Amino acid sequence: MSDEDRASGFMPGKRPSLPHASGGPLAGLTFAAKDLYDVAGHPTTYGNPDWARTHGAAVSTAPAVLALAEAGARFLGKTKTVELAFGLTGENVWYGTPLNPAAPDRFPGGSSCGSASVVARGEADIALGSDTGGSVRIPASYCGIYGIRPSWGAVSLVGARALAPSYDTAGWFAARASVLRLAGEALLPEGGEAPLGPVLRVQEAWMNAQPAVAAALAPALESVEKVLGSGLQLWLVPETLPALYEHFRALQAEEAWATLGGWIEATKPELGPGVAERFAMARDMDPAKVKAARSFRQGFRHRLAALLGGGAVLAYPTSPLVAPKLDASPAEQLWVREVTLAVTSIAGMGGLCEVSIPAATVDDAPVGLSLVAAPGRDRALLALAEQVADRMGLPV
Repeated sequence: MSDEDRASGFMPGKRPSLPHASGGPLAGLTFAAKDLYDVAGHPTTYGNPDWARTHGAAVSTAPAVLALAEAGARFLGKTKTVELAFGLTGENVWYGTPLNPAAPDRFPGGSSCGSASVVARGEADIALGSDTGGSVRIPASYCGIYGIRPSWGAVSLVGARALAPSYDTAGWFAARASVLRLAGEALLPEGGEAPLGPVLRVQEAWMNAQPAVAAALAPALESVEKVLGSGLQLWLVPETLPALYEHFRALQAEEAWATLGGWIEATKPELGPGVAERFAMARDMDPAKVKAARSFRQGFRHRLAALLGGGAVLAYPTSPLVAPKLDASPAEQLWVREVTLAVTSIAGMGGLCEVSIPAATVDDAPVGLSLVAAPGRDRALLALAEQVADRMGLPV
C-alpha cells in the first residue's frame, strides 16, 4: 500500500458506486460512508482484515446510505474506521491512519477517522460516521469540522455493524453548518423543531478541559448566548465525570462483548494496539459493575429529561484537549481516552443529540464547542448550530 493510500481517509482499492437521484435537497453535493455501513455488492471490512475475510459482500445497502443518495448526493466511496469501531484516536494499523488535514502531526480522532478526514480535506461534502462513545464528535473537534451525534435511535442503523447497540448512533460530518443541517433533513425523522433555550454551561465539563481549551472556547460560548440569551451555570454530574465514565465503560463493555465476543472467540482475529486490550477488558467486565451502571443510567436519563425537556441546551467543550500527537505513547493515549470519554459520556448515557462546532484553535490545532439538547430535538439543534456559526463569522 502506498503512503498516499495509508494517509487517505478512503478505503484502499476500487471504490464502490451507487446510483443517486438527479435532483433533491442534496443535489450537487457528494458524500462518503464509514466502512461499517453496507453497500450492496461490496464487502464491509469494519476496519479489520479478518472481519473482511470472514464476511461476504453485502447483499443490500444500508438505509442511511440510501437516504443520502435518494436526496441527490453523489456517493464517493467508503472511509476508514478504527477496527471494529472500538477506539478514539483514529489509528488503523491495517489500512493506514488517515491524515488530520487541520493538524497533520496529530491523530484525526476515531473511530470515524476516515469520514472526518475526507470532509476536512474537502474531498466530500458530507460523510457518514457512527458515534458510540464520541466517534463523530471527537474527530469533528480534532479536524476542525462540524459533526453530529443524533438522538439515539433517530437514524436507522440497519445494515451497519454494531458495537454497543444501546449507545450506537449514525452520525455525520460536514465542513459547513448548512450542509450538516441539509444532511439531517434527509436522515432525521420529522419534528423536533420547537425553539431551544436557555443555554446551560456545564461546569464539570469546562473544568475537565485544559485551561487553554476552555479559554479559547469562551468567545464561542458568548456567541451562543447572543443567540439564546445569557447562560446559566450548573453542576450536572455531582457523582463526578470519572464516575459517569466508569458507568459508561461498564455498559459499553458488556454490549461490545455480547455483540462481537462470539466472533472474536471463534475467529481469533489479529487486533491492533489497544483494541485487543479493550476487548479483553470487555470480556472480563464485572457483572456487578454493569448492574450498577444500568441503574445509574436510568436515573441519569430521568435527571436529563427534567432538565432539558423544555428546550434547554447544554454547552461545553467537545473535547477537553486538542488531538494527541501521532507519536503519543500508549499511556498518554489511554489518559486522553479516559478524560475525553468522561465528557462525551454525558450525551451517550443520556441518549441526547449533540453537535460539535469548529470554534477555535489551541497550539495550531482545532477544538470544538458542543451544543447538546434533549432526544428528538435534532432538527432544532442543527438550526441553532447554523445560527451560532453565522454569529461567529464561520462559513455557513
